[in-house]
Amino acid sequence: MSTFKNADGKRVLLKMVKAIQDNKAYLGEVDGLIGDGDHGMNMNKGFSIFETRLKDKETTFSEGLEELGMILLNEIGGSMGPIYGTIFMDMAEASEDLEDISLGTLGKMLKAGLEGLYGIVDAKVGDKTLVDTLSPAAESISASAERGTDYKEALEDMKKVASLGRDSTKDMVAKYGRSRERSRGVLDAGATSCCIILTAMADGIAEVLV
Repeated sequence: MSTFKNADGKRVLLKMVKAIQDNKAYLGEVDGLIGDGDHGMNMNKGFSIFETRLKDKETTFSEGLEELGMILLNEIGGSMGPIYGTIFMDMAEASEDLEDISLGTLGKMLKAGLEGLYGIVDAKVGDKTLVDTLSPAAESISASAERGTDYKEALEDMKKVASLGRDSTKDMVAKYGRSRERSRGVLDAGATSCCIILTAMADGIAEVLV
């Protein structure tokens, strides 16, 4: 059964950083259709601060997620900082003492992040939020682990499910935010950035599997 070393997590984290940096303008466009348009800018700021601090030091996947979460929680504006900060910090806590990140562990990490999110927001699947991306992704990885699916295959399955979750938000009407009445027909920005992050995470993990 494949796994990846927690100590090899820096490569995964940097792939996540680059994905957000590369999609800064796109996330701003998506957010700008019904929001303030600052989601890409804020996320890019937080991930770029993290990249600068990470550059000259070694870190595990868990340690890096913890630091990224702290930065997003404390150092960027907008509503998404605390949300992603909570998700990443709870993911880190679920894996902090582990040498290997198995598929089952990754599922537990994603579910821990989701549970942490539920602790600070009331959103559920169908409310046009990043929950529509994160929840099915976490379920997909956990189900793959239970079936004994190959790690790389499970990651590809998660990416597909995350994309479907993101796309499902287009036809939803938001239950939160100031532009609920204009939200149908537009992707949710948080669901979109979550898909970008999960896809980059999956691709990064696939490169360091042993």
